[in-house]
Amino acid sequence: MHIAIAGNIGCGKTTLTRMLAEHYGWQPRYESVSDNPYLEDFYADMERWSFNLQIYFLNRRFKEVVEISQTDDIIVQDRTIFEDACIFAPNLHDQGMMSDRDFNNYKDLFDLMMSLVKLPDLMIYIRSSISTLVSQIQKRGREYEQTMRLDYLQGLERRYEEWIKTYEGRLLVIDGDNCKFGDNPEHFDQVINRIDGLLYGLFPIV
Repeated sequence: MHIAIAGNIGCGKTTLTRMLAEHYGWQPRYESVSDNPYLEDFYADMERWSFNLQIYFLNRRFKEVVEISQTDDIIVQDRTIFEDACIFAPNLHDQGMMSDRDFNNYKDLFDLMMSLVKLPDLMIYIRSSISTLVSQIQKRGREYEQTMRLDYLQGLERRYEEWIKTYEGRLLVIDGDNCKFGDNPEHFDQVINRIDGLLYGLFPIV
């Protein structure tokens, strides 16, 4: 079974991935950050490194999707391959930080990969306002994220909302502004109850 967690930068995906893995005994798959050879360069010069970074993420996440399809373990994944191609790459292209040539090349590769990829069994989307994201980005203190442009986050937010409206799989939306699952055990219990309901068909998809 494949459980995926989606959401904007700083919304709490990694925290929720860890908590769900510990609660259920699922196998976590975390987004590559510390060993990413492009991330710091990207935040210093987005236009120069956008294509390189997105190809790196696409390669890593496609490998993960293949591995997930080949295991009987229950996997909980921090960010998905869909977000790279439906949100991050188009946002960079729209904001003039990825050329038409690079974006079309990237999109062709993604479309080919999608012919071999199925949707997760459950997608969990953490919806958070820009103010919440900025606060949490500052709190976790990654130096290369501190100069992130506000319009970059806003562009991602618009893309996420457009994508989630048309998502066709089983979906759980969490209010990241008011559901503080990382700090409040009662809020985390509410998330667990909703996940149990969706996985076992007790509640409607919302």
